[in-house]
Order: sequence, then C-alpha cells, then structure tokens
Amino acid sequence: MNQNLAALPPRDRLIFTAAGRSTILVLCSLILLLALQPPAAAAKAKALNRQQPTIWTVQAAVRFALANSPDIAVTSHRIAAARAAVKEAQSAFYPRIGLSTSYSRTNNPMYSFGNILNQGVFNNTINFNDPGWSDNLDMTAGVNYRFYNGGHDQAGVQAARAGEAASEMELAVVHSRLEFAVVRSFLTIIQARETVQARQSAIKAIAASLQVAKARYAAGTMLKADLLNLEVQQSKTHENLIQARHGLALAKRGFLNLLGLARGTVSIDASHYPEQPLPGNTSFARRPELKRMDAAIRAARAQVRQASSGYYPTADAFVNYRIDKGYELDGSGNSWMGGVRLNYNLFDGHRTSAAVTRAKALLAVAREQKRKLSLAINFEVEQARLALEQAGQQLQVTKKMVEQADESARLSRARFKEGVILSSDLIEVENRLTDALVRRTLARASRRIAIADLRWAVGLQQFQESGDMQQTGVNKPGMPGKK
Repeated sequence: MNQNLAALPPRDRLIFTAAGRSTILVLCSLILLLALQPPAAAAKAKALNRQQPTIWTVQAAVRFALANSPDIAVTSHRIAAARAAVKEAQSAFYPRIGLSTSYSRTNNPMYSFGNILNQGVFNNTINFNDPGWSDNLDMTAGVNYRFYNGGHDQAGVQAARAGEAASEMELAVVHSRLEFAVVRSFLTIIQARETVQARQSAIKAIAASLQVAKARYAAGTMLKADLLNLEVQQSKTHENLIQARHGLALAKRGFLNLLGLARGTVSIDASHYPEQPLPGNTSFARRPELKRMDAAIRAARAQVRQASSGYYPTADAFVNYRIDKGYELDGSGNSWMGGVRLNYNLFDGHRTSAAVTRAKALLAVAREQKRKLSLAINFEVEQARLALEQAGQQLQVTKKMVEQADESARLSRARFKEGVILSSDLIEVENRLTDALVRRTLARASRRIAIADLRWAVGLQQFQESGDMQQTGVNKPGMPGKK
C-alpha cells in the first residue's frame, strides 16, 4: 500500500493520508455551514453593516437607534396587534355566513318521521308510532346578522381605536426616550474621553516633575522622601487613568447597547456636536405620555358604554337553506327558513350592573393616573430646568477654576524646579489642576445633558430630522354600519 501511495502524485497522495482526509472533512464542513446560513439573516447583517458609519455623529446615532433598537420593533409589533384588534372589532358589523353538514341514522319515531317529511317520501301507509328506520344527510347554508345590540359593537370599535392610538403614542414615547438616551450616552462618551485626556495630562506633568526631582536628588538638593512622594503620586495617577479608561469603555458599551448592537467599535465625532436650542416654552402638553393617557381614557369611556349595552335587547335577522337526502328510503328535499329574533334579559344576576360599575371604576382610575402623570411630568420639567441652571453656573465656575489652577501649576513647577517648594506642595497643585479639568469636563457635559433633558421633559424632539422617522401612517378601516 505504501509503495502504491509513493507511486501517486503528491496531490493525489494527500487524499489517502489521515491528514488529507481531515483537511477535506474540515473544508466540506465549512462549505456546508456557509450553504446553510440563513439568507435573510445574512442579508440583514450585511445591510446593518452598511448602515453603520465609521465615525458616529450624534444625529447618525439617533437615526440608527430609531431604526435598529429592539424597543422600536416591539412597539411596532404592538401597533400591528392594535390595528388587528380594530379589524377584529369591526368584524361584528358584517353578517355571519356558514355552511354545515351532518349524517344521521335513527329509529326514533319523532326524528324518523321528520326525516320522511323532509325527504318528501310520506304516504298513508306509514305508522306514525313506528315509522321504522331512516337516515338523512343534510347540508345547510345560513346567514345571520345582528343589527342591534345596544351599541355594544360600536363601543367595542371605539375602544379598539383608542387602543390603537395609545399604541401609536407608546411608539412616540419610546422614540422620545430613546433619542434622549442616545444623546446622553453620546455626551457621556465625550465626558469620559476628556476625563481620560485630563488623566493623561496629569501623567505627563508628574513625569516631567519626576525627572526634575531625580536630577535634584542626584545633585543632592532633594530628599529621598520627596522623590518617593512623587513616585507614589505617579502610581496614583496611573491608577486614575486606568479607571478613566474603564469608564470610557463602559460608556461605549452602553452606547452600542442603545443602538441595538451586540459588538462593534465606537468612534465619535465630538467636534461637530450641534448645540441644541433651549425650549422657548416649558409647557409639557406635547408629551406623548399624556396623549397616550388620553387615548386610554377614551378606551375606558367606550368600555363603559360597552358594558351598559347589557341593559338593552339584541335583534338578529337570519335565513337558512337546507338540503336533505335519505338513502334508506331513497328520498330528497330542500327547504328554507328566515326571520328575525329579539332577545332581552329580564334578569342576569346583576351581571350587567357589576360590569358597568367595574368599567366606571377603571375609567376613574385612568383619570387619576393622568393626573398623577401630569404631576410627575411637571416635576420632571422643573427638575430639568433646575439642573440646567445649576450646570450653567458650574460651567462658569469651573472655567475660572481651570484658569487659576493652570496658572498655579505653571508657577509651582517652575518653583519646584528651582527647589523653592517641596514635592508635597507640587503634588497638591497638580491634583487641583487635574480635579479642575475633570470638573470642567463634567460641567460641560452636564449642561449639554441638561438641555437634552429639558427638551425631552417638555416633549420636544432632540433633533428635528429624527422626527421624520416618527411619522406613522394610520389607515382607518371603514365601517359598514353602526350598532
């Protein structure tokens, strides 16, 4: 066998060796996996990759989140379900058309005599008390239409439409919250990145001072303790940088999560961040949460009317056409019947009154929930306004703080180089400068976040262009009549 393999060309020998068979098996497995990959999932992944920019602007991030977030998809499915509920409620306005068939065989005198009459095979020799065996195959087509039920169906449609409006307002709520969350996450990344830069600047400053300290120590003009103090401070500064980088990485992961992405690299364009205008009017009447509660109240009112329909009668019209065929007596026949039916409950064990009481209680609950929501939103607006005022004041203070700390650090480094101050004094000055830089970064981000928060609190979009994606076309199905 080995001699035969040796006689083969190298490419053919590879097929018969163990390593060759393993290689072929791996290649076949990869080809099979690629062939079995769901085309829809692959196409969706490719489209998603095409949509992702290499550098994120805040507007692009908002647009991407509104198109890709699972919260948007969930709410869109709920809207589809609400629209289906409207169609389901409107189906009550249409007649019911049905077909039925059955086969039976009996010697019961009453049923057997009925089969004889329906099949048209009656004669005077039949014994009414014992007509004998008979069978019957019947086929029936019927139409039923309820043309009055006390407004139950009309109220059901109104409740379903109010539910549809509430679902659409829920989508607006999700849009608004997601926009603000993306903007806040974007600003958090900017803040975290500037914090990292401040920590890096602190490391460079302490490294330069440490070189001066080593030179002074080598010249004998500085104590060992002062040199060790600077080395310890350098280690602390590196630790602060590690924490800042961890905060930046965590902010980027939160940003990807809001965008509906499991992984990816985040590179943002902070240089062109648009300064959002302050709301000219702090009225929160535009908040979609309030409009959603208004829809819920309309649905509750419709449910009260729906429950009250139990006090009224119901009226139906019906018509049936029937064909009978018997094989025992070899007869057949057809017949039809039509009419109207009126039903009225004289007593239902207080079921209707209990249903009305329950519906009215739920209506009162919805009204109180709207009042509670109005109070909560009013608090959110005031909280956002105060936060914006505080952030503006902090930004002014921190700007002056950075200027003072930077000048103090410049003078202290020169004095330390000349041996006028101790290392502990220089460390304190450097810490104040780093703290001032971090505070200014935090104040700048806090002010921008406060503006975005105030816009969200009063029901404004973060960016006007994102509002185009919130427009949802609502096709209201027509109704054939009222009940």
